[in-house]
Amino acid sequence: MKNGKIFLAIVDDHQIVIDGLKSLLQGHDNFKIAIECTDSTKMLSLLETKKVDILLTDIMMPGMNGAELSKAVHQKFPEIKILALSMSGQGDLVNQMIDEANIAGYVLKNIGKQELIRALEKISKGGIYFGEEVLAEMQKASEVKKENTDAHLTQREIEIVRLIEKELNNKQIADTLFLSERTVETHRKNIFRKTNTASVIGLVKYAYEHKLV
Repeated sequence: MKNGKIFLAIVDDHQIVIDGLKSLLQGHDNFKIAIECTDSTKMLSLLETKKVDILLTDIMMPGMNGAELSKAVHQKFPEIKILALSMSGQGDLVNQMIDEANIAGYVLKNIGKQELIRALEKISKGGIYFGEEVLAEMQKASEVKKENTDAHLTQREIEIVRLIEKELNNKQIADTLFLSERTVETHRKNIFRKTNTASVIGLVKYAYEHKLV
C-alpha cells in the first residue's frame, strides 16, 4: 500500500471477467490495478516488475491453475495477499490453498460490487474474507475428511473401493492386487462395515461423497 492506495493484480483466462472486475472497482480510487493478465504463468513474471498488494486470481486456468499460481506467489512474494475467485466453492481445494499458499480470501464469481469491495478492504487491512457459500463448502469438506478418518479405511481398502467402482469382481481385484480372492472378500466385508453401506451402489455413492475416487 502506498499513499493510501491498494495496488491490485488480476489474472483470469477470460478478459471479460477482468473487464467486469475493473468495472466493479470504478469509482473506488483507493484501488489501483497495477497488472492485468490472462496468462497465469506470465503473471508470475509480471509481479516482479510492479508493486502489488493483492492478487486476484481465477482458479480454473490452463497451464498453471490458480492453486499452483497462489502457491508460487506465496513462496516468491510472501508480502502479496491473495484473493481467489471461482465459479464454485470446492471446499477441499480452498483448504488446500489455505495450507499451501496462505490465501487471504476466496469468493465466488457471482458476488456483487459491495461484497468485492468489502473483501478487498478487509484483506488490505490484514484480515481474511471467505464468502458464505465458500465457508459452507469448507465446512462440508472438513466433515467429509473427519468421516473418512473415523471410518479408518486402510490404503489397501481404499484401493479396493476404487477397483469396485471400476466394476471389477473379486477375482479381478485379487489378480490386480496380487491377493487371494478370500483376502479380497474379507476386505470387502470390512469396507462395507466401516462405511456403513450394504450394497455396491451405496459404497460407490459413499466413495464419491468422500472423495475416494
